[in-house]
Amino acid sequence: MPNHHQHHLQALLRSTPPSSSSSAHSFTSKLLLLLTILPLTLAALAFVLQWRGGGLTDPTTRWAPPGSQHLFPGMDPSPLSPTAHRHSSSSDCVNLGRGSSPSFPYYQGWKFDSVANLRPKICITTSTSAGLDQILPWMFYHKVIGVSTFLLFVEGKAASPDVSKVLESIPGVKVIYRTKELEEQQAKSRIWNETWLSSFFYKPCNYELFVKQSLNMEMAIVMARDAGMEWIIHLDTDELLHPAGAREYSLRQLLLDVPGNVDMVIFPNYESSVEREDVKEPFSEVSMFKRNYDHLPKDTYFGMYKESTRGNPNYFLTYGNGKSAARIQDHLRPNGAHRWHNYMKTPNEIKLEEAAVLHYTYAKFSDLTSRRDRCGCKPTKEDVKRCFMLEFDRSAFIIASTATEEEMLNWYREHIVWGDKDIKMKLLRKGILTRVYAPMAIIQGLRESGVFSSVIASAPTTLSKEKFLSSIVSSNSSRAVASESLPSRKIGGRKGYQATLRKILDIESAASYEAAVPPLSPPGMDDDHLILDV
Repeated sequence: MPNHHQHHLQALLRSTPPSSSSSAHSFTSKLLLLLTILPLTLAALAFVLQWRGGGLTDPTTRWAPPGSQHLFPGMDPSPLSPTAHRHSSSSDCVNLGRGSSPSFPYYQGWKFDSVANLRPKICITTSTSAGLDQILPWMFYHKVIGVSTFLLFVEGKAASPDVSKVLESIPGVKVIYRTKELEEQQAKSRIWNETWLSSFFYKPCNYELFVKQSLNMEMAIVMARDAGMEWIIHLDTDELLHPAGAREYSLRQLLLDVPGNVDMVIFPNYESSVEREDVKEPFSEVSMFKRNYDHLPKDTYFGMYKESTRGNPNYFLTYGNGKSAARIQDHLRPNGAHRWHNYMKTPNEIKLEEAAVLHYTYAKFSDLTSRRDRCGCKPTKEDVKRCFMLEFDRSAFIIASTATEEEMLNWYREHIVWGDKDIKMKLLRKGILTRVYAPMAIIQGLRESGVFSSVIASAPTTLSKEKFLSSIVSSNSSRAVASESLPSRKIGGRKGYQATLRKILDIESAASYEAAVPPLSPPGMDDDHLILDV
């Protein structure tokens, strides 16, 4: 029986053509060889790549743009930049990013002044009386996203020796003090002979600040131009730029992509929506924001208007018309604290569809009393109109001036803190409220890496306020507004006041321009039909 099966098998093998057997055997062998070699090759390749890259990829490198190694977003030269190819392997910021911080391994050893070749060059100017706890996170966050120069017009706490000596020690920072010399330089401003800002002259508190900001912005244009800047932005130190929509989280990339014929770029503002009354560091603790009308569908905005306002005078607590960046060019001028303009032409202006200014307004309970302490108005509905342009500021001032501490806290919880989880979730689902985590993460990473503490520790013990005077060479210099200690704006004497007033009234002989853009509230329900018909 076995012999029978053996003969049968031999017969079957003989019946198979020799060429077919050989071909099938060859194909099977090659397939097995390929399946064996392929995974080994891939494993070897992965090992080589990891070894060349310095080890396993840090999960946070997903933030880095394609083709970069350990670069924080926004810090590497754009492919469109003329420096991109020259620095493709030795970017200034590659050397900044070899740290080992558990949150962001990009801070240890960073040299924030190593940005000489980055384009475009961006300058931020501000008028501030804040302390280091607010200014340093604000400043270094903007350094991370691509700002190279800061022009700080300081008063109050910001001008104190302990604060200003630190600010003066930071590369790329120019500190300008409100001294007699500065006021004399600003007294020559052409603004005082024109009409576009005149409706804000000789009024207290917020109006005074608005004029002072505009005059400082005028001077900042000249300083920024002398420093070779290409863009200038005016921001308060409670505002952070959020460059959403850029290829990377970079203000430089955002402005680099702006067409060359565009003169100005508007950043709509988002407003902080605090969820606790005990916030101490808004930049690190606040992640929820109310989106701007410009970034919402009209039916969503007006359909959810009542839930969004919660009984407050408007959709936003304070302003809603954003801030703008201007390309530095001939005849540039401020147009109030929120906009820029040009003496010789109507600027070509665009509004960004995703990027925003994050405005941390009334984010701390102490903001109620700090605003009250800066203004000497009477806490009456009529008198606060002289001091504040926006209705919520007026209400907050009256409460802070007349209520007890407990009453103030209850008012703060009711009007500012978002405590109702159902309403909050509903507005988050509708897109009216949104979460923004990048600034919080960046600033927390900076803090953990010791950037702020090392800047303070390395500041010199002496400073020279006179250093800044050498940069005040502006023929555009502005007239100073009265110091905060003065009850009214009797600056330059009665004679100077009368001369200015005559020039304001003499509209026929003075250049006439559109009025400066003030801080404006977002559209209200009464504006619904007007906007929908446009």
